[in-house]
Amino acid sequence: MEHLVKTFKDFSQEAKSGSSPLYSYLSSQIAKDHFILSLASYTRKEQPAANLLLASVHCLLLNGGSHPLRNYYPSIMAQPSEEDAFPAFKHFCRAHEKEIKMLLKTKLVQTNEVRRCAYLYPCFSYVYQKTKQPLTLIEIGTSAGFQLNWDRYNYSYNSERMILNGRTNVHIRSTIKGENIPTLPLHAPPINDRYGIDLHINDMNNREDLAWLNALIWPEHSERRELFLKTAETVKQSPMQLIEGDGVELLPSIARKIPKGSTLCVFHTHVANQMKDSAKEKLLDHIEAIGRERNVVHLYNNIADTKLHLDLFVNKGREEYVVGETDGHGRWFTWEITQ
Repeated sequence: MEHLVKTFKDFSQEAKSGSSPLYSYLSSQIAKDHFILSLASYTRKEQPAANLLLASVHCLLLNGGSHPLRNYYPSIMAQPSEEDAFPAFKHFCRAHEKEIKMLLKTKLVQTNEVRRCAYLYPCFSYVYQKTKQPLTLIEIGTSAGFQLNWDRYNYSYNSERMILNGRTNVHIRSTIKGENIPTLPLHAPPINDRYGIDLHINDMNNREDLAWLNALIWPEHSERRELFLKTAETVKQSPMQLIEGDGVELLPSIARKIPKGSTLCVFHTHVANQMKDSAKEKLLDHIEAIGRERNVVHLYNNIADTKLHLDLFVNKGREEYVVGETDGHGRWFTWEITQ
């Protein structure tokens, strides 16, 4: 139980800095409540309990009903109540204990925030600059494949640098902190193929999958929700190969099928924190082995630390870069690579 107390205390601080006063307050109270901590213990191992519990409650609320807890959620009420939300939250959890336990046992945290593409764009542009080959994308923990479409979105950086790909109405805004600015080409690199792997693929034509990903978005984040709904429509029209299974285990067999005329780009954002250490080590071993046979790059965070890393295995050589710090929702990032 002590690890759950710490989990919710830590999440309270994360939500506070991440602009969710409701989740920050609820998490701080959950950390002191034995019943709800016991409920959260039904979360599957390796899954983030705080995100999953709060998303489960949010999902049930968004699906309807008339419980007073709805009055505290900005995603539901235009003018949410400012009174103490925790008594209503606890009452809701008691009333819907069975449904919440089922969601905790069966659902995954698969947010895969599309705004993270703001830093994918310069990262993969940098890779293309280095290799001069078309890219083939393999995303581990792809959820619904939003990030596989990073080259099809429109971008604004620091409210002044704009990239308009014109293929969708998805417009991502982000801030580059610091003086070092990456190269931001007006045209995205060529992409040969897109593969996404996940334990559960979210189909945006499936109402339940759509509702769950919507519930994972924090209640106050209306801009994220609007962007999510636009992106969900976009991926319905986008060709990509989404594969259900363990991304670490499947990576070598997928890589062998891909012609060597492209640079293989294996990437994942905020996924490795849900991997066991043994799986992280195996993934790094796979990447290195693939790099002995062909050009491959690995873009990732949450393996050794929270920073974004880029490892390149190009022309039998190896280069490792720290890209920089990133906000979990893609609102900002730093760029430490000297180009």
